[in-house]
Amino acid sequence: MAAWAERLAGVRGVLLDISGVLYDSGAGGGAAIAGSVDAVARRPHSSVCAEHTLICVFVPRLKRSPLKVRFCTNESQKSRRELVGLLQRLGFDISEGEVTAPAPATCQILKERGLRPHLLIHDGVRSEFDDIDMSNPNCVVIADAGDSFSYKNMNRAFQVLMELENPVLISLGKGRYYKETSGLMLDVGGYMKALEYACGIEAEVVGKPSPEFFKSALQAIGLEAHQAVMIGDDIVGDVGGAQKCGMRALQVRTGKFRSNLGTMVKLRMSLPIVYRKQLF
Repeated sequence: MAAWAERLAGVRGVLLDISGVLYDSGAGGGAAIAGSVDAVARRPHSSVCAEHTLICVFVPRLKRSPLKVRFCTNESQKSRRELVGLLQRLGFDISEGEVTAPAPATCQILKERGLRPHLLIHDGVRSEFDDIDMSNPNCVVIADAGDSFSYKNMNRAFQVLMELENPVLISLGKGRYYKETSGLMLDVGGYMKALEYACGIEAEVVGKPSPEFFKSALQAIGLEAHQAVMIGDDIVGDVGGAQKCGMRALQVRTGKFRSNLGTMVKLRMSLPIVYRKQLF
């Protein structure tokens, strides 16, 4: 207990991943991970202590604790509104304004830089781009397009990039895979890498593990990196990305977690990774 209090001293907020931590997506909307609904709830919990450190609440009833909470996701098959609605139906205490997601952040970048995207994305997130000018594309935006990752669609994105004098490829995250209720699913990262290789360019990543994405989530709750801890299932995107920003990080043993993955990834450990079977 003392060791935990020391490791988490000064923590005032939590960035919480969604997919693989709160729920697994899948047919019928997916399913909440055991204990996760209660972990986020506002109901009182007797373990909240005066020191207000994470160990005092260790996630049960986060929103009842003194900690600030921000949900930080790379979800790119659903709009933020659809995702929050799904989580609410599963019983989570969550609102749209509490979620940092890559699609709204990407739209802001497109408007600020005058970019007109060719979209290679899932139909479920397309509504996020309704206000974006897509005439005469001067960039490509790629996300987890699911079944839309056909040769035809990938080749069209390749052609758009190759026709540009200064090609811009924006990727909503760069995950390798994620977990649905039916099993592991290939994520956007492999397709992003294919376009990078074919076009000889480097994608701009909007989402974890991008430092700017973590900083925007921290800014939303008014905290500095050293005051927050990231909780996620991805050792690279969640844990590694957070630590590179100066945050502390915890990895849960749900979602995409694999026991042998830690030996395959080299990370700077500002805080030893702590593996939790689940949030609660």
